[in-house]
Amino acid sequence: MYKILTLNNISVAGLDRLPRDCYEVASEVTHPDAILLRSYKMHDMEVPETVKAVGRAGAGVNNIPVDKMTARGIPVFNAPGANANAVKELVIAGMLMAVRNILPSWRFATGLSGSDDEVSKAVEAGKKDFRGFELPGRTLGVIGLGAIGVKVANAARALGMEVLGYDPKITVRSAWQLDAGVKQAVSPDDLVARSDFITLHVPLVEATRNQISAERIAMMKRGAVILNFARNGLVDDEAVVNALDEGQLYAYVCDFPSNLLKDHPRVVTLPHLGASTIEAEENCAIMVADEVRDWLENGNISNAVNFPDINLPRNGGHRLAVVNSNVPNMVGQISTDLGKSGLNILDMLNRSRDDIAVTLLDVDEEPSEEVQNELRKIEGVLSVRCLGCSKKK
Repeated sequence: MYKILTLNNISVAGLDRLPRDCYEVASEVTHPDAILLRSYKMHDMEVPETVKAVGRAGAGVNNIPVDKMTARGIPVFNAPGANANAVKELVIAGMLMAVRNILPSWRFATGLSGSDDEVSKAVEAGKKDFRGFELPGRTLGVIGLGAIGVKVANAARALGMEVLGYDPKITVRSAWQLDAGVKQAVSPDDLVARSDFITLHVPLVEATRNQISAERIAMMKRGAVILNFARNGLVDDEAVVNALDEGQLYAYVCDFPSNLLKDHPRVVTLPHLGASTIEAEENCAIMVADEVRDWLENGNISNAVNFPDINLPRNGGHRLAVVNSNVPNMVGQISTDLGKSGLNILDMLNRSRDDIAVTLLDVDEEPSEEVQNELRKIEGVLSVRCLGCSKKK
């Protein structure tokens, strides 16, 4: 029986992927095999020694001590793309809210008083103050062309916009999905200088912190609109407010309210709604539950932010999953120890990523606890598990 600890409410659609005859899932579990969470901050948490996987039902993993998990041989899974449509819709809504002055005009309308005739006259007199502009023919710059950025770019093209994209690490899969009309920017500076709207879809790391800075804002077209539905910290908020006050920027739309931003008349701040749809929450939960289950039961990995992708189909035998430092002769030492124990390797696959490697081995007989302990003694081995054996490790 695998034990799963949930640190946040996880969609039932995802939890249903974990069969109750094999999984115990609860918010209070002792000696859990895996942890599922959404926004819970794990950095100060004492992670039990029994944990073999962490699954984030969402994309960003800033709330998880990934380096610590890696050092312990624990993969951290996420759900890239599962919330992409939800975020895409909010970005498009954000552009429309900005250019049509929807929130200021709504506040104006709700503040009207008097008879219906008086309200109607006030509407006709006041609507000129909220005149906006349309999206077709305007240029949207998309920084980050992953699952979300591609959907945003394609949706903007469908609305008749010109689109510039910048992503030095774009994948082949993303490139194939991108509308052929999306043009390439050679750098972030090139993108912001040529765009009427700038939207960010990158993770928050040191290289992207304050990616939209006072210097970059100064390069933008006068009256540009910035949208940030990715991560707080990607945009220098003080620089944005100064640019709004000076008229350099037309509007700022983001998902991260603060005292500096929330009352500014040219800022639309939403309460981190990017992935807050029923569909996105279900998609994220299903994806991460499947990932964690496949790792626990089969040793296969997909969408781990700190481990390599690896997939070895089951063809019989007893499976060992070994996590080790990515150094020379690890596979040789592992196979030698198994050979000394009289075990024959039926199938094997090794994959590495940065400093971590994973080796999956199917052997002809069930490895004893003594054999597994010998593998654990190899310098650089972080964890050894026998999957589907009489005792789960």
